[in-house]
Amino acid sequence: MENAIILAAGAGKRMHSDKPKVLMEVLGKPMLSWVTEACENAGIENICVVKGYGADEIDSYLNGKYETAFQSQRLGTGHAVICAGDFLRKNPKSHTLVACGDSPFIDFKTIRAALEFHKLSGSAATVITADSPNPFGYGRIVRKGGELSGIVEERDCTPKERKIREINSGCYWFDTEKLLEFLPMLTRENAQGEYYLTDTVALMSSKGLKVTAFKTDNSDAVLGANDRKGLLRLNDIARRRIIEQHLENGVEFITTDGITISPDVRIGEGTKILPSTILTGRTVIGKDCVIGPNSRLENTIVGDESTLDNVVAHDATVGSHVSIGPFVQLRAGTVIKDYAHVGDFVEIKNSVIGEGTAVAHLTYVGDSDVGKNVNFGCGVVTVNYDGTNKARCTIGDNAFIGCNTNLIAPVTIGDCAYTAAGSTVNKNVPDGALAIERSKLEIKEGYSERKLSRHIEKGKKLEEKLSESEN
Repeated sequence: MENAIILAAGAGKRMHSDKPKVLMEVLGKPMLSWVTEACENAGIENICVVKGYGADEIDSYLNGKYETAFQSQRLGTGHAVICAGDFLRKNPKSHTLVACGDSPFIDFKTIRAALEFHKLSGSAATVITADSPNPFGYGRIVRKGGELSGIVEERDCTPKERKIREINSGCYWFDTEKLLEFLPMLTRENAQGEYYLTDTVALMSSKGLKVTAFKTDNSDAVLGANDRKGLLRLNDIARRRIIEQHLENGVEFITTDGITISPDVRIGEGTKILPSTILTGRTVIGKDCVIGPNSRLENTIVGDESTLDNVVAHDATVGSHVSIGPFVQLRAGTVIKDYAHVGDFVEIKNSVIGEGTAVAHLTYVGDSDVGKNVNFGCGVVTVNYDGTNKARCTIGDNAFIGCNTNLIAPVTIGDCAYTAAGSTVNKNVPDGALAIERSKLEIKEGYSERKLSRHIEKGKKLEEKLSESEN
């Protein structure tokens, strides 16, 4: 069983954020999560995250999923791995991957291929490398006769070494026993005054052990971010790559303007994503849907052949053949079943909307269970909160809720029941019944002439202007 140590102790001061650097997000997902998932997908079960700055925040994010080690002082990558020594000693008869928590594009295929190369070559250490057209800031891979002879950090490079294009990704495979043997030999005799993990490679080579370099064809695997500009670059690269993957899977884009799709989103073939749409979390969209424009879905499931136009939804479920929007918000716990329609300026929260039900416009439905083929008129409100407690409304199949009805929860509207427009309903309505609640209409002659005198005078002046313009 192999190990992985993920270096995540950096503060990332140039990010100008209180967050630990590894929790900065690429497409809505922390960089650390990209790396841990790559390790898991590569089949690595023993994972240790080395934390430092923002340790409590990292612990909260990991929620006990992985073992952690604490680096009290940031004295270099070698020192970070030394801090994980107890973790390594638990499983010494193994191989250990060391990866950077702020390099989100290291992929499981590269990790697996490098491990296979490492084992077959019988190496004590294998460095994962890539060619870069702009190697500034990265450690250079020095070879002799094609074989790895050393890694030189940027600040320690000679002018000749700075011209080398093969760079260190920051990821390594080690024979765990050999790594434990050589870590105590590291010194701080370098320009940074730090314990370089790269020095273990040189030390192993000097003792006659085999060290190798595995060059990945994923040139993005080496990319990290030290500031906001670098983070934006990572987002741009990831956004383009993910959209290209969806194109290959049969998803349609008429343009990619303003479109952001997180890596864990799944979209069925034939679905069209319109401009300025943001899909995050573990959103799943079925086949032949139209999503957007100007929609944002987070952790939302959508069935097949549904349309969501100008919709904001999080932690919601939408069935198939559903039309929603424009200008709709679906809050957590909302379930919209098949063939339902939700129209403009509607908010639904923690409610079930049954099959074929229409919530056409200007309506709030909160904490409600709504049956099939129900019709909501304009301006309906389920009054689910009395200032202290929340309660639910239940509406039966085939009910008709008239315009400007207020349903005071808890209340039940029966099957095929009807509420008259303008009613406030605070009692249960039996199946097939009509609920009507209105006061007696009074008409006061001449009242408006006195009350609206200024308004009426303004209207007369408008009529005069219109008459003048016609002449």
